Amino acid sequence: MAGSIFKQDVKEATGLEWEQWVMKLQQTVNASWSHEQIKDHIGEQFGVTDDWAEWLAVMYGELLGRIPVGVTKDAGVQIGVRRTIDMTKEQAWHFLTSPQGMALWIGNVTSFQWHKGSEFVSEEGVSGKLTVVTPFQKLRLTWKRPEWDKPSRLQIYLLSTSSGKTTIAFHQEMLEDIYMRDMMKRHWEQVLGQIKNEAELM
Repeated sequence: MAGSIFKQDVKEATGLEWEQWVMKLQQTVNASWSHEQIKDHIGEQFGVTDDWAEWLAVMYGELLGRIPVGVTKDAGVQIGVRRTIDMTKEQAWHFLTSPQGMALWIGNVTSFQWHKGSEFVSEEGVSGKLTVVTPFQKLRLTWKRPEWDKPSRLQIYLLSTSSGKTTIAFHQEMLEDIYMRDMMKRHWEQVLGQIKNEAELM
């Protein structure tokens, strides 16, 4: 279902509240239409951009009972991204848990203990609590941006490859909606790109 970030953005982009969109679409959309038919209708009938026609069609499709990609019964809305980096698992772990590495995926944190139960709040407002710490292998924690209503669950895995490199995988669950899923997919892809660039300079 639509979360607060989506509702704020759709109002800014289109001038209408999400609830107003729902009323308009209930009046003009045939529930049997395909996703593409709904999207085309929104773009043609209401003159919104192609991107917003897509998002409105996706979010309205959920109200019609259609399950979008990335939604599961147990973990809710989730996303997974990974990147293979020329580092050993030990090097990757030490980098991710260093102030330089943490700045990329949490933000600036003055002091932090890497053990279960440790809590953090970065200067940028990202907050959370560690729930699993398996050195050189896995981290699990809650992870929340300041503007979010609820925290997500973030897991980071370090996986060895046959070539001696390491695959770093970010898996985030319990996101507010699929709009946030798309935002976080792009975010973690960017973070992994930055980690790879930093690793190549070391």
